[in-house]
Amino acid sequence: MPLSKPPSPGGRSNQAPSAGRSILLLDCDAFFVQVARREDPDGAGRAERLLVGGSSGRGVVTSASYAVRAFGVRSGMPVAEALRLCPDALVVPVPRGACVERSRAIRAELETLAPVVQAASIDEFYLDLTGTGRLFAGESLAQTAARIRGRVHEATGILVSVGGATNRLVAKLAAGFAKPHATRAGGGGETGVFVVPPGREADFMASLAVADIPGVGPALAGELEQRGIVTVPDLLAVEPEWLARWVGEGRADWLRERALGRDDSEVTAGEARKSISAERTYGTDVPPGPAGNAELEGRLLELSMSVGATLREKGFRARTITVKLRDADFSTRQRSHTLPEAVESDRAVYEVGRAMLRDLRARGRATRLLGIGVAGFEDEAGVEQLDLIGPDEPGAPVRAESDRDRTLSRVADQVRARFGDDAIRPGRVMEGRAERDSRRRESDES
Repeated sequence: MPLSKPPSPGGRSNQAPSAGRSILLLDCDAFFVQVARREDPDGAGRAERLLVGGSSGRGVVTSASYAVRAFGVRSGMPVAEALRLCPDALVVPVPRGACVERSRAIRAELETLAPVVQAASIDEFYLDLTGTGRLFAGESLAQTAARIRGRVHEATGILVSVGGATNRLVAKLAAGFAKPHATRAGGGGETGVFVVPPGREADFMASLAVADIPGVGPALAGELEQRGIVTVPDLLAVEPEWLARWVGEGRADWLRERALGRDDSEVTAGEARKSISAERTYGTDVPPGPAGNAELEGRLLELSMSVGATLREKGFRARTITVKLRDADFSTRQRSHTLPEAVESDRAVYEVGRAMLRDLRARGRATRLLGIGVAGFEDEAGVEQLDLIGPDEPGAPVRAESDRDRTLSRVADQVRARFGDDAIRPGRVMEGRAERDSRRRESDES
């Protein structure tokens, strides 16, 4: 039976309900664009060619309308480059608060429609409908998906594309076929729904490139392409022993399982947060040298305090700390370090991050973005929340955290909660702000 578009909500399907699991992936279509248009109907709402991202021209594209994507614009592209490709596009900032509110509203609606809902990101949601066949008697998975899609749009005003399958991997890939401007044969762009029938997972995967498989990054895809492996059938035609020699036994087994459309991962309601991060994009590149290093270290302290406050608010401690730099040429580099014991204090996060920042700055390049994040969570009782511990970077320090460090950070949180964020700040942060204000005034006067 060839893969085909799902029936319209009012039609019937010969496809029986899944014998195994029934998984849906809801992916909001150009989510940030939709929200920006709803927040500003007379401005962004009237712009067919819309870019959401850094409005100063120095940021990157967070999302682009489909009319702009036709010019080759993609998420993550510098806004300046996007405007060269599509000069008449309107650029607006990301409506972050509104996006969070809308995402929560979508999830709240989904939780009335499915027994298990997991937010994979701010604009993606997995639903596990396994065992609900009797509740939706006579309704195929495609029809259920179309009904849920309609309910979400009615309740939140957001259009979504829905992929369906017997597992998360194939459901996610199927959602790409359901997108409004999906170009692949058999796509469900007209209905916003595409379902891969049970038993047809391998056939579906055979229509894809290896690079389409989630988890296959550019480096691995490039390595395989050099050996003539571009499509999923190319991959499956390779003898397992040879694939293991080329990429390692564990990775080879993983690749073959994914290429066959196999995935046993569960949809988990209320999955713990995977990471906490904060970052800053500079309006003017921070040059190399002592003055630039001092500016970045001061800013890193401020970002570390923000991350630490969120960490303590959630009742977590973290073992993995990551620092990210984006250079003036938009190349992004990062370092990560995993501590033997989880930490929560501002000092510990900052000290580990500062050592990695100095290593990243050793190349002597100008910096346009600085970020720091934490992961590998444990709660206050020492119970691990997620196994996200990655390899240590050479040269990163191992710093212990004292009870005094934790007490000082928590007391500072209490003071700020009562008297405001600026009630208690390290002198270095305040000095850095004063210097930036002074430079801004001098620039305005000139």
